[in-house]
Amino acid sequence: MDYRSLGLKTGLEIHIQLNTRRKLFCHCPPVLRDDEPHFRLERRLHISVSELGAVDPAVVWEVRKRRKYIYEGYRDTTCLVELDEEPPHTPDEEALTTAVAVAKMFNAKLFDEIYVMRKTVVDGSNVSGFQRTMLVAYGGRAKILGYDIGVETIALEEDAARKMGEEGKAVVYRLDRLGIPLIEIATEPMTYTPQQVEEVAWIIGYSVKITGRAKRGVGTVRQDVNVSIAGGAKTEIKGVPDLSLIPKVIEYEATRQLSLLKIAEELKRRGVEKVELSLADVTQAFANTKSKLVRRVLDAGGKVVAVKAPGFHKLLGAEVQPGRRFGTELADYVRAWTELGGLLHSDELPGYGIAADEVRDVEARVGVNSYVLLMGVDEGELEEAARVVVERLNAAPRGVPEETRAANPDGTTRFLRPRPGAARMYPETDLPPVRITFEILKKAEEVAKVTLEGKLKELTSRGLSRDLALQLVKSPHLEKFEDYLQRFKEVPPQQIAAVLLNISKALGREGVEITDEKVESVLDALNRKVITKEAVEEVLRNMKPGESAEETAKRLGLLRMSYDEVKKIVAEVAAQVGKEKAVGEVMRRYRGKVDVEDVRRALAEIYL
Repeated sequence: MDYRSLGLKTGLEIHIQLNTRRKLFCHCPPVLRDDEPHFRLERRLHISVSELGAVDPAVVWEVRKRRKYIYEGYRDTTCLVELDEEPPHTPDEEALTTAVAVAKMFNAKLFDEIYVMRKTVVDGSNVSGFQRTMLVAYGGRAKILGYDIGVETIALEEDAARKMGEEGKAVVYRLDRLGIPLIEIATEPMTYTPQQVEEVAWIIGYSVKITGRAKRGVGTVRQDVNVSIAGGAKTEIKGVPDLSLIPKVIEYEATRQLSLLKIAEELKRRGVEKVELSLADVTQAFANTKSKLVRRVLDAGGKVVAVKAPGFHKLLGAEVQPGRRFGTELADYVRAWTELGGLLHSDELPGYGIAADEVRDVEARVGVNSYVLLMGVDEGELEEAARVVVERLNAAPRGVPEETRAANPDGTTRFLRPRPGAARMYPETDLPPVRITFEILKKAEEVAKVTLEGKLKELTSRGLSRDLALQLVKSPHLEKFEDYLQRFKEVPPQQIAAVLLNISKALGREGVEITDEKVESVLDALNRKVITKEAVEEVLRNMKPGESAEETAKRLGLLRMSYDEVKKIVAEVAAQVGKEKAVGEVMRRYRGKVDVEDVRRALAEIYL
């Protein structure tokens, strides 16, 4: 895709859990637990207006689901603050220091006073119905690894409770994650390519991680991506699970918006401006149906209704993303707003066991050839679903609606909720403003000295190429590399990096299991000069469970020859093929058994 001509703009919101001794607004330890909870309690959340008397649209959407929330907790690691039964404590200074340090890394402007705000969240992930957040800095800009990264805001906030599952209309959350300090870095809009945006996301995340003050592991970093194209709308895509998925998410969202704009153009050409809410009960058309999908609903006492969609013929089935059609967008809305599992539409019928004569019967009853079928037992749910469908149909002529979407594992997205508005945020009344003290600034300056560029410079000073250093920094092996440098001082840093990155990866593609124990045994053998670097790959490939690298090398006949043996061989080979060809010939004949430096040394001594 020509992203420049499309007017592609993207923005990132990177959320990183901080590694602190306590939670942000209480003194509970920030640990996740998998043992049986000590207690459970139930809550329901309700709408409340902001201080200006406004109600946020995202809040209205959540409350209309009429859900019940169950919270699981532990008496020794959760407290009354998390249960919203006690006012919050003053913010954790350790977390605040890290946030200030990150602001310095990106040259952002710090606020003299930081105000704790309440961000309304009524999906149950916060017991109180809001998330506490603090805007720490704004207007940052930094050039890192060739990228010009503009940072709009840096915030420090509490993480949400952990969703454990659903029980009917009840959602189960665990309170262990609630309150863990989280830093949010929001970028300015960017015109980079999707692949470059992935790089920027990695740079931002790693700039925090490299300080050692961020948690590590699955789920400790989460990425949200904002995407828009010319004529489209800003769409926030929540929870992109992996950095490598970012380019595909951006590409597919740009495709979706482009497709929706084309649908809007076609609707205008057809003269479609507004669809009236018009329902027709078409249950009798399926009285003798062989469709299992329909029969299951009818046998449960349900019915089938058709929502008229005049002017949408062949557009309901128009593809908007790979494997997803405009009808899928409608189904997402129905699933999000109601308890129904989705819908069927006229562009995909006959199908799903529905016969052609049944389709003709429905068309006769409805009076149009484009419609949406809804099936269910609850009359109220059907009416709500019909209203939602018509609202989305009426948004289609306008193009791309502003909304918050969720990332699917394949990079496509689905509707999550409407975009929030300004009424979502209001001041926290239980906490005074927080001052950035000289002590916090001094500590933050020390933390900010550890930078990505500084780490690359340190690695290249050890003899690694910049590409290999960058590869190592991006890998999960950096900490092991630094540990092995201290333990195996006779092994060159380049060799350690090669074993961790290149050799292990190549063998992994062959199906060879490479464990830390195997790698450490090989590096130990190299360190003691028991094997040569040329033998490393073969030894790793053939190591048996419980076998050391030295034992494997001995079994394979790949133990390193002594210098005296090498010198004798070099003298014999040089006499046969000449001095110039001796090194290559010795390495060819005795590969894996001799070290090339020993060969060169022997040759130099022989021909002094």
